[in-house]
Amino acid sequence: MIKKEMIAMLLAGGQGSRLGVLTQKVAKPAVSFGGKYRIIDFPLSNCINSGVDTVGVLTQYQPLRLNTHIGIGIPWDLDRNKGGVTVLPPYERSAGSDWYTGTANAIFQNMEYMETYNPDYVLILSGDHIYKMDYEVMLEYHKANNADVTIAAMPVPMEEASRFGIVITDETNRILEFEEKPEQPRSNLASMGIYIFKWESLRDALYKLSEVPGCDFGKHIIPHCHESGQRIFAYEYHGYWKDVGTLGSYWEANMELIDIIPEFNLYEEYWRIYTKGDIIPPQYVSGEARIERSIVGEGAEIYGEVVNSVIGCGVTVGRGAVVRDSIVMKGTLIGDGAFLQKAIVAEDSVIGAGARLGDGDYAPSLFDPKVYQFDLVTLGEGTHIPEGVRVGKNTAISGVTAPEDYPGGSLCAGSAIIRGGGNR
Repeated sequence: MIKKEMIAMLLAGGQGSRLGVLTQKVAKPAVSFGGKYRIIDFPLSNCINSGVDTVGVLTQYQPLRLNTHIGIGIPWDLDRNKGGVTVLPPYERSAGSDWYTGTANAIFQNMEYMETYNPDYVLILSGDHIYKMDYEVMLEYHKANNADVTIAAMPVPMEEASRFGIVITDETNRILEFEEKPEQPRSNLASMGIYIFKWESLRDALYKLSEVPGCDFGKHIIPHCHESGQRIFAYEYHGYWKDVGTLGSYWEANMELIDIIPEFNLYEEYWRIYTKGDIIPPQYVSGEARIERSIVGEGAEIYGEVVNSVIGCGVTVGRGAVVRDSIVMKGTLIGDGAFLQKAIVAEDSVIGAGARLGDGDYAPSLFDPKVYQFDLVTLGEGTHIPEGVRVGKNTAISGVTAPEDYPGGSLCAGSAIIRGGGNR
């Protein structure tokens, strides 16, 4: 048995259905972010920067891209003989097999992995948040309070509090009440989905609630620990933290990277964000190109105009093309004279010459109004847009499309074209 003071369990199996066609072929933690990263790079980098060198990554939905990206953990210095990173998919047991049915159920199914390290503490993380946090400082806080459970929490606007698990604390930050997504919240201190447990407390709770369908930390484990009189504290965090679970928040988080004074800084030396690097040539910017306040990835070729946008690695922006307020992911080709306004374009897509994306006025989505409620054009991975067509706002397109898919040469606002299966 290898003894570790604290190990991390990183939940990265979510489908991310609220990101629509962006997660049709990849899990949410594997979605590109900031031109060269993937969302999971942030919690993984936080772990190694905090001295946490043993991380179990729990995968389930569309795991191939995520598994390939993580590999044996070399970019994050997590290729260790003792510890390091381990990908933990669901697997068949002698008594039958189960998919992960809830956040706590997923952790319970990997009890054997955790017992291998006999940890004093277990850090539970989500794989779909953008932030920087020193987990070692949180652990010291946990120890100082002799806590059984510590929940990272941060103040949110009161009008948004009903989207989160809400904690009510006393003057010492001990949690008196915990409410999971209350309709009428009595506090604006929201759980960030980051927990530190004493190993004994976590193990006991998981075994006692192992038969609960869809066992979840916010709905089941935390309330159980509270009802059994355990010491639960809130670790209040005041830095940048973003749940990029919706198209709107994902777009905003990328745009915040290119503010004149970015709220979230990728260029700090003392807290680097690591990622798997591809072997690609440097970027090329032609003499007629114009780039203003943008991030442009390696291997990109820019011949047109890029303004206030995030351009991924290996993207080509053709002559006379204009890209504004947009996110264009790795390997995409934007044809000559194309125009993009507030678009999110997933990897390896092709925008035909002269196509216009983001034209006209906003209209509610006729396809999936819960997901598509922003004035964004969203393209899934490998999407092809024909030459010269017009695409309105709040639209979704996925797959290879042809001119006949656009009546009169256009796709009106609030519409969608989905080719092939997958989630919305």
